Amino acid sequence: MAITERPWMDESLTDRERAEKLVENMTLEQKIAQLHGGMETIDIYSVSNEIDPEDEEAMAQLAMQIRIERHVPELPELGIPRFRITNGPVGVGMGDGTPSPPATALPMTIGVAASFDPELAYKYGDIIGQETSDLGQHVLEGPGVCLHRTTTAGRNFEYFSEDPYLSGVMGVEVTKAIQSHNIIAMAKHFAVNDQEYERFRTNVEVDEKTLREMYLLPFEMVVKDGKVAAIMSAYNRVRGTYATENRYLLNDVLRRDWGFEGYVQSDFWSARSAGPSLNAGLDHEMPDAKWFNEKNLKAALNDTSTEIELIDRALIRRYTQMFRFGHFDTVYNPVAIDAQAHGAISREIGAEMAVLLKNAEQILPLDPNTAGSILIVGQDKFAGKACQGGGGSSKVDPLYTVDPEPGLRDVIADLGGTATVESFIVERDLSNLADAVAAARKADTVLIMAGLIATEGADMPYLVMPHQQNEMVAQLLEANQHTVVVLKSSAPMVMPWIDDASTILEVWNQGAEDGHVVGDLIFGSVNPSGKVPTTYPKTENDWIGHEHEERYPGVDLGEGYNTITYSEGVMMGYRWFQHENITPAFPFGYGLSYTTFAISDVACESSVTAANGELRGAGKLIVKARVTNTGEVSGKEVVQVYLGLPGAGEPKKRLVGFSKVELAAGESTEVEIVIDAAASNHPLSVWSDCVRDFVVPAGEFKVYVGTHVEDDANILHFTA
Repeated sequence: MAITERPWMDESLTDRERAEKLVENMTLEQKIAQLHGGMETIDIYSVSNEIDPEDEEAMAQLAMQIRIERHVPELPELGIPRFRITNGPVGVGMGDGTPSPPATALPMTIGVAASFDPELAYKYGDIIGQETSDLGQHVLEGPGVCLHRTTTAGRNFEYFSEDPYLSGVMGVEVTKAIQSHNIIAMAKHFAVNDQEYERFRTNVEVDEKTLREMYLLPFEMVVKDGKVAAIMSAYNRVRGTYATENRYLLNDVLRRDWGFEGYVQSDFWSARSAGPSLNAGLDHEMPDAKWFNEKNLKAALNDTSTEIELIDRALIRRYTQMFRFGHFDTVYNPVAIDAQAHGAISREIGAEMAVLLKNAEQILPLDPNTAGSILIVGQDKFAGKACQGGGGSSKVDPLYTVDPEPGLRDVIADLGGTATVESFIVERDLSNLADAVAAARKADTVLIMAGLIATEGADMPYLVMPHQQNEMVAQLLEANQHTVVVLKSSAPMVMPWIDDASTILEVWNQGAEDGHVVGDLIFGSVNPSGKVPTTYPKTENDWIGHEHEERYPGVDLGEGYNTITYSEGVMMGYRWFQHENITPAFPFGYGLSYTTFAISDVACESSVTAANGELRGAGKLIVKARVTNTGEVSGKEVVQVYLGLPGAGEPKKRLVGFSKVELAAGESTEVEIVIDAAASNHPLSVWSDCVRDFVVPAGEFKVYVGTHVEDDANILHFTA
């Protein structure tokens, strides 16, 4: 068929009209060939269950199997290009082809949320989108917007936070940035894929209020505000039905309630059927044709367990997005990534997300001329090498990395300092810990670098750092009073040595620019301004699963698989800690600075009206406050607004707005935060099972304005 005979290439038509005309001209065999990825089918269920996530070589071999064929084969007779898909969401993880193309190893997504800065989230997504485009790919599987329900969840590093609104805000900006490069962004994993334990089999039971107000909310935001082009379905069952076969989620919620116009792809090997999945709203199977193959689909058509209209529907949805982003008009022509330019942005992003947890003795920032002999000490992954987190499918093959010691030396040199830097690597079995302690005693300044690197495929067994690092940290803290603990983490953890540490800086898993980022923060080239995105528990008992096996890892109800019940309801994260009166080590939204701030002149204006008859409620809440830098150096502060809604069973607080401001020493500014009842995050509403919608409840609302969730210095009220 000549190009002039291809009506779907008529650019005067809408994207959907072009997609419809293309599908009209396809044979059944061509249609089925386009419903799935091009990888040769392997038994991922048995393969993955045999691999220990700590076995790096075995995990790398499995990853190589997965990354080879991440595409849908082309159909040149119809002008359909090879559709190239790369993993995310922390960078270009596994692009189509072998070897997987190197890219910028970015900091982990949890750190993006810690920045509390939507502009930073956009910069993050901008790098990802640009590099996906540079490498000739069409789809980036991200952002990940599931929530940190448990501290131990293996994929917390690639999700944003425990708070649905914060996660949604950041997810929207990352989505917009990725798609600005004509790349399809794919929000994942839909839905309640909040744990890795038995992820291919586990069932999640969750009530509708909790589902809507918490776990679906970030997805709703990226659909409505981010106009995300694709959604990835999850592995797990939801209320007894696999997510890939869940018509309620894929059709009723996603399309009917939210108006989603994109397509739904399976997570790799999450599809479990042909007809039922297609009927429910799954549009594309990856990475192979285990289910969406000719044999299965022709049989399903013959026995009417599916219909040809549903095959057409699935293809039209995907092709519409491909036309939207010009994928039929571009030629595969990968170009080199600007490693240095993107690395510089990664360095900037990485420093902005660090959280200063303690600085009781004002050791930080160090003076590069008086810090003397600096000893970096810790296990190799944290103290010896750039800490690149994100095990599993999100792992990026880095263009380059900056290790801790050379990175700190670079920063000292740039500042014209005279401090010296050496490293001591502690073995995992602590066999040389005594020597490390001796070296720490001799140093003028000690930087303990420790943490944890989580991975897809396995939850962490405990809420503590692995490989006896807590014992290592405790002994090193005793050796030298002038010590800074630098945490490089995929998620918060319990710190049994916390009372003995005067100075703790959380930098997360930084990726490529690790050494430079830590140096910038330690020496004050950048003033830390990050905030805790997920509560740090004080003890291993301080989480929703303690003495509640039904909540995690679930229980077998006689069905052969575990059912995890979200019986805590909306009391998750900081809401759980407040509901149970548990004091955390560090609360949500908390973070120190090298300067100090004061909030004053707090006021609010409300035009909010409660639900009445057919109305769902409306109006806006406008919160104003003055922020003053009362210290001696410039810095950034985040003004946070929380609401306490009327009615029994509501959490004490929910985050509904925030604003990050930068102020010079002594400078003051007024912050205005507008909270709209009609916003996609339903900030003033609760889910009503009666009307099947969000409604603004009648009664008195409490407005909390501060710098973290436990800050009760400014409390206002209004009535709806």
